[in-house]
Formats: sequence, structure tokens, C-alpha cells
Amino acid sequence: MLSLFSYIYYLLLILVYILAIPFLLFKSKKDKYKVAIPSKFFCRNNPPFEKEGIWFHTCSMGETKAIKPLVENLTGTVNLSVITNTGFQEAKKLTKNVRYLPFEIFLPFWIRKQKALVVMEAELWYLLFLFAKKKGAKTFLINARISDKSYESYKRFSFFYKRIFKNIDKIFAQTTIDKKRLEELGAKNIEVIGNIKLAVLPKVSKEYKKQSDILITAGSTHENEEKLILDSYKREFGKLVIVPRHPERFEKVDNLIKEYLKNKNLSYNRFSKNNNFDCDITLVDTLGELNNIYSISDVVILGGAFENIGGHNPVEPAYFGCKLISGKNIFNQHSLFECVENYKIIENDKLKETLEDLENLEKSSLKQTGDIKPILEELKGI
Repeated sequence: MLSLFSYIYYLLLILVYILAIPFLLFKSKKDKYKVAIPSKFFCRNNPPFEKEGIWFHTCSMGETKAIKPLVENLTGTVNLSVITNTGFQEAKKLTKNVRYLPFEIFLPFWIRKQKALVVMEAELWYLLFLFAKKKGAKTFLINARISDKSYESYKRFSFFYKRIFKNIDKIFAQTTIDKKRLEELGAKNIEVIGNIKLAVLPKVSKEYKKQSDILITAGSTHENEEKLILDSYKREFGKLVIVPRHPERFEKVDNLIKEYLKNKNLSYNRFSKNNNFDCDITLVDTLGELNNIYSISDVVILGGAFENIGGHNPVEPAYFGCKLISGKNIFNQHSLFECVENYKIIENDKLKETLEDLENLEKSSLKQTGDIKPILEELKGI
């Protein structure tokens, strides 16, 4: 039997949905949304999961990446729903059973019985938890957190969140502060396990000699970024290592470096020829070396964010205590940057100025680690 609140909430959602239809139809004509909007708001080519299993729900790429260790350690059927396009593409790497989560008015009819529903972080959809639980799933909220910025907003709507938490069987929170805040909102059965995005930490596969000079690594660089870095670089800053993201660009970057070196008394090495960093500039033209190089680097200029790429993983250089510099385009990595203490986000034209002031940059570090074992124990016991 549904509560009066549930009926009122559902009717309000229907009203919002009707008013939004013209806008949704307009947006769905754009390439970016031509699959996602029909899937989420009209259930087009987006049927319920066929098999009963462990159902994970995430929002974006970063959250979807974070559940990879959980998915890999489970047997049986894994179903995965997402909100964003990037999340959908990442989810397909984990399981073939991927769906966009439909708008809430469809969930009472769309949701089928699952063993468990496991929701990441702040995806607090009232009807999602309500009907997953009504249809037999044990419900979990994992990696839960309430930031300082959003805390007041949560408190203002605590009457609503109390109803959501009533349908969540267990919560795994990131910190004791998060646990306290969740309890104030009506949550129960909370266990603190840290940030699961940091449950699997970088590893070194080969140890290299630490340089006596400052080592600056430009990691996972893309088109135009190497030129920006070279134009901003001076030998007095330290030795420079460039690690392009895509191997098909190795030759192009090699030519770019050689052009830069004209009329300069600097030494140059391709890592595939000599596995060392003794030269002033080194191009790493082999794969699988980035963490090994971060482990001996003093400074990392993290690629993918000086162009409109979305950034790359800052956890790796932060784990090794590098001074971390990034461009502003980190839209695919916001959740991981939140795990990092001390990093510098800059405009492209400020890179040279930032490198000139390296001694005043603080080393980056990880705020915390995480443990997925308690989650796995719960899920394997179902």
C-alpha cells in the first residue's frame, strides 16, 4: 500500500513531465541527446532488465569507473543503469546489461525484481528505492557523502530525504562527518568505509632511478597540449618528460620536440631507445609506464584538460605526492579531483608563470582511501 505522499509526489512528477515534453522533444534532435532523451523520458529502446541480479545505478563516467572493482568481484548477473552519455559508454565496458534510468514516473512499471539495488553517492531518487524495495530488492547506498556546500540544501528538504532513507537498507558512507549528516537526515544502518573510488590504488610495475634534478612529467597529453607545454618550458625548471595519451601520435610529438629543440643546446631521448630520463627532454613512446614515471616525478602537468577532452585521472600523480597542475577542462574527472588535496587548476596562458613558481606549489596527496570488502560481503551474502 502506497502512502498519500507517494501519490502526491507521483502526480507532481506527471505534471512536470507534461510541461517538459516540448523541451525534451526539441533537445532530442541534437546528436548529443538523440539516444539518451528518448531512452530516459520515453523508454524508447530501453526495456527493463531481463534477468534478476545485482543492479548497480550510477550517474556519470567517474562513478561508473568506481564500481569496476565491485563488478569484477561478483559472479552472476550484473545489471547497470546510468544517467549520462559518458556513464553509458563506460558502463558497457563492465557489463552488457546496461540501461539509461528512466524518468521516475516510469519506474513503478519499469522496475522488475532484483536481488539488490546498489546506488552510488547522491542518486537519491524516491521512486527508485521505493519500488526496487517493494519488488524484492535489498537496497544499498554506497560511497555516500554530503558536502559542506550541499548540506544546508539537504537540511531544508529533510522531510523528503527521510522518506527516501526509509527505503534504504544499508548505507556505506565515506567519512564519519558524512555519517553524522546522513543520520540527521533520517538515515540508519550506516557504516564508514572511506571513498571507494580510492579502493584500488596505483601500482608500480618497474622502478626507475630518481633524478637529482626536478622531473616534470606531462602525462596523457593530447593534440596541441605538447606545444603549449614546450612553449612554456625552460630547462631551468627541470627535466621534462612527455607521455602522449595515444600511441599513434608518438611520431608527431617526436617531430614537434625536434622542431622545438632547433637552436637549443638541450639533449633529447626517446624512451623506447634508452629506458632512462638522463636527457633534458624525454618522449615516452611506450605503453604502461605512466605510474612508474609518476613515482619518480616531482611535478605532473596532467593532460586532457588544456584541450576540451575532460581531463585524466589525478589520483595517480597525487598518490605519488607530485605537485599537480591541470587545465580547466576536467568535466569528466570532477569526482576524482574531489579526492585530491592540493592541486593547481590554471588557464592555458598561465602555464609558464606556474612553472616559474614551482617551489611555492604544494605536493598533492589523497584525502583518504577506501575499502570495498564490506560492500562485497553484503552483496555476496544475498
